[in-house]
Amino acid sequence: MNIKGILVSSVAVFENHIANGGEKLLGNASSIKRRPDGKVYVSGQMQRHVLFSAIDRLNREDENSENTFVSNGDGVSNKIENDIRADLGGFMHPSKGDYSGRRTAPLTVTPAVALSPSEVGRDLLIRLQKNVKGDKVYSDGYVNRLDKNDSDAADPKKQALATKEFSQRDLMHMNFFLDVSSLGSSKVFEYENNFHINTTFIKHTEETERRRRVNLFMEATRSMNDYASQARNAVSGEPQKVLIVFDAKLSRKASRYFTGNDIEKANLLKELEARDAKYFLGDDTQGETSVFDAYSKAMDFFEKSSLYDPNGGDENIQTFEDAFENE
Repeated sequence: MNIKGILVSSVAVFENHIANGGEKLLGNASSIKRRPDGKVYVSGQMQRHVLFSAIDRLNREDENSENTFVSNGDGVSNKIENDIRADLGGFMHPSKGDYSGRRTAPLTVTPAVALSPSEVGRDLLIRLQKNVKGDKVYSDGYVNRLDKNDSDAADPKKQALATKEFSQRDLMHMNFFLDVSSLGSSKVFEYENNFHINTTFIKHTEETERRRRVNLFMEATRSMNDYASQARNAVSGEPQKVLIVFDAKLSRKASRYFTGNDIEKANLLKELEARDAKYFLGDDTQGETSVFDAYSKAMDFFEKSSLYDPNGGDENIQTFEDAFENE
């Protein structure tokens, strides 16, 4: 198959979590993000953060990473050939004033949303500070460090009380989609007399690197762990159920699979089969194919497939700077 789009739709179990906090309510009362229908959710921004954090970790562990890196979200470069976040996540540099200053992200995500209304509770948090003498023993933020006498250095008024919402248990549905046609390349618009007359592509990475980045993307979707409040709550977004779709068409329609009824699920799979898209279903709770098995089969299929390349090969590869900034 010549792959144009890759969809990963999954369901993960979140327990006793505040994976994505909302606004503060009445001082030290932290809330959890939830929709009007009572379902908690993790924003698309947080989902992207967790995904790129996983990609960064995997890339640093990869012996074939060479000089590639994942930039911080607050300082994304335009070095598509080296910066994986710039390539997969896109960027916006308004100072450029033209198309070379922005890139539409080939990698898109949906918010993670609970499949059923959530049961939300509230936890009382107390930061205790034992009374100590002098200024030799501290607990950061709760002792007056300037107190040089022998009186109690801990001020009872500085004891911190807070409450935090948490959701008891949710099956969180999330989607990740990769537009392979834009991976490792840039789209160039040609104008004549202010009219758009042609569109071409410039390739920035070799095909082996494009395939490696697809592997990183796939692995990252089952390594989602860097959610909020990790110190207190080790939330895991690793899938309990997964649907992986390799498609010769850019389509996200199958992202509805885990939220549909039995009829819709059957019709979605029938449509994929009708256009020869390849899909892999995994479920750790039932059936013969686990999530691990589904990913293993999907990766084996990917190794035997090709990626759609609008450039038609590795000839004329250019860095982003050479292609746009030296004009």
